[in-house]
Amino acid sequence: MPKPRPFPFADSQAGVFHVVSRVAGREFRLGDEEKETFGRMLDAYARLLGVQVLTHCTMSNHFHLLLRVPNRAADSEPSMTELLERLTAAVGDLQMKEIRKQLELWERNGAQDLIEAWRQRQIAAMYSLSEFMKRVKQRFTRWYNKRTGRVGIFWEDRYRSTIVQDEEKALRMMAAYIDLNPVRAGITDDPGNYRWSGYAEAMAGKVDAMEGIARVTGATAERVHPMAAKSRSASGKSPETSSMRRRRHMRALLHYRQMLGVAGRPRVSPDGRLTRRGVSEKVQARLARESGIKRELLTRRVRHFTRGVIFGSREFIDEWFERNRAWFGGQSRESRQTGARSIGRDWLGLYNLRQLK
Repeated sequence: MPKPRPFPFADSQAGVFHVVSRVAGREFRLGDEEKETFGRMLDAYARLLGVQVLTHCTMSNHFHLLLRVPNRAADSEPSMTELLERLTAAVGDLQMKEIRKQLELWERNGAQDLIEAWRQRQIAAMYSLSEFMKRVKQRFTRWYNKRTGRVGIFWEDRYRSTIVQDEEKALRMMAAYIDLNPVRAGITDDPGNYRWSGYAEAMAGKVDAMEGIARVTGATAERVHPMAAKSRSASGKSPETSSMRRRRHMRALLHYRQMLGVAGRPRVSPDGRLTRRGVSEKVQARLARESGIKRELLTRRVRHFTRGVIFGSREFIDEWFERNRAWFGGQSRESRQTGARSIGRDWLGLYNLRQLK
């Protein structure tokens, strides 16, 4: 039996996660239409289950997601009307027709307890990484198999997830790694040209994508408009106007573009051979520069982003390791003193914790 997945907290699945999942057999089955459909399903289930997609990238045989799962708030339960609206966008009209038929039958028979039990099951699935991933992958498999006439599994059995510290340095590093996937694959020399990614969607003006980039860069409404945030806590309503939000989003996107433009030259051997793909000089010239993360690190296929258990500061990882020693096996459970392991001197104080035996 597979080992249970690690989560930041023992009593919930809240946290930030880098998730990777591949098509079974590593086959290249995700064309333009499949990528578009997967993106729509991703958005619909994120809204249904209360998950925030900070950024993402869907390639031809796998996808990367940077997901933020909030803590379940006491007042977070949607009304029945809103729940049905969200569910329709996620499951489609055909399945929703059957769900409404069942609910109407219970209503006619006065079975309010069955209706409430059904509603509670839907609410229980919210704010859950496991439930989100299961529903998105199952929904896409059903759509793809029906469209192509195939049967059987579409994805590899399990998705891979890495806990990411919910702070700017770790979030920016992980998000940039995800959005640079098409550059590493040699598909484009400008990540903004690959439309099946969070960065490209933000560049195109998609509000949810821009809000995800804002979270990654730290340009949240609470930080950019601190006085407005205090007013919101008192009134219960958001005081951020649409123009304020647009300025905040543009500030975040400019910051993110600058970060993606840092030191991203391709690597060329002395004899002129290209040994590592990167952003072209023309694209780099278009992007403003800033000091900080070395972009050449992000254009590598870095195993720390996909093979680690946790990614973040030394303190964040060591604290989690002490709480979860029992999750590991062998001598590490008893004798290992710390969980954090250095990635390298260029990683600005970021560490990871790898799968321990």
